Amino acid sequence: MVRAEVNPSVRGNVMTGIRAKAPAHPGGFVRAEVIEPLGLSVTAAANVLGVTRAALSALLNERADLSPEMAIRIEKAFGVSMETLMHMQNSFDIAEARARAGDIKVASYRGKE
Repeated sequence: MVRAEVNPSVRGNVMTGIRAKAPAHPGGFVRAEVIEPLGLSVTAAANVLGVTRAALSALLNERADLSPEMAIRIEKAFGVSMETLMHMQNSFDIAEARARAGDIKVASYRGKE
């Protein structure tokens, strides 16, 4: 169950502040839901996917983003939809960017005066 907090911050008619649990990194998902249940080592899974052990390890340990090519490889080998995996990566990226939004100093555009 996802718990959401609604921030009453509203700009115009658009609600801007709904927060939910941080999305999962697709690498952690693939590790926990695909690789481990199949009893595969990282080396064996990398061989199945045709990638280096280092590349797969970085993804599974959430140190690397999922590329579209890797998503296709995972889909072909293990049947997990590329679209699902890429959606997970996109959601993760958005959450990471939102978490750092306060560090981005940009004033709201007010138009010409």
